[in-house]
Amino acid sequence: MLLQEKLNELKNQKKALLAANFYNYETLAGILKAAAGINLPVILQLSQSSLEYLGIAVAANMGRTALKEYGVQGWLHLDHGSSVNLVRKCLDAGFDSVMIDASEKSFDENIRTTLEVVKLAQPYKVNVEAELGYVAKLGQEQDTGSFTLPGDARKFAVSTGVNCLAVAIGSAHGFYKKEPKLDMERLAAIASVAPCPLVLHGSSGIPDSMLQEAIRKGITKVNLATETKNAFMKRLQEILAGNTEIDLRKVFPVAIDAVEKLIASKLNVINNA
Repeated sequence: MLLQEKLNELKNQKKALLAANFYNYETLAGILKAAAGINLPVILQLSQSSLEYLGIAVAANMGRTALKEYGVQGWLHLDHGSSVNLVRKCLDAGFDSVMIDASEKSFDENIRTTLEVVKLAQPYKVNVEAELGYVAKLGQEQDTGSFTLPGDARKFAVSTGVNCLAVAIGSAHGFYKKEPKLDMERLAAIASVAPCPLVLHGSSGIPDSMLQEAIRKGITKVNLATETKNAFMKRLQEILAGNTEIDLRKVFPVAIDAVEKLIASKLNVINNA
């Protein structure tokens, strides 16, 4: 099943998919062990920095091979693609889904850039995601003046034909300095007029009940990244403190387990929304 078909199916059911970023073999294994253990589908995401680290071909082959190996229904997605050129490379590498992030450009320029990617992706039959409004990046404060407007969301989706749309409703990338507060009223208004599934970026640190309410109000794709990195690295740091073992094959499995535990918890929260 194409990802865009799955997302539309879940949109109609008021359900959501977890989209988890992976950074190396170990985080990839942790994500897929969790998904396989409770038999739920998952989107595997790769950011531009991860692709620069791993290499596009290596990362894509890792993701596809691991999905088959673990027997998990899943899709490979480019997260926050900054250019049409990067999108093109990911399409050629066999990605199932791509995001073009022109959210910091003007509304009209965002439409033009997104429309270019939508047309480029059509022969590949892949899902295309864009962002409207501004979801704060790491270390930035969220500005309510940059939140997505319902009318703009509808105009943007209709003008571009984008398959799914990330919206700014109060979430932010990275960990929160204080408990996040999502604008559920705004989300419901956007969902009532936007013709495509909606995406929540910056879910790390959002309370479970708030995440579930967001799904009920119209979120269909939930992105998770920071918590995954944190779970892996914190556990690895604990293991390595005073450890003289040099065989990483003996050290890493416990950190993989930490990722598996986190992802299993998130999948259960999202699936029980």
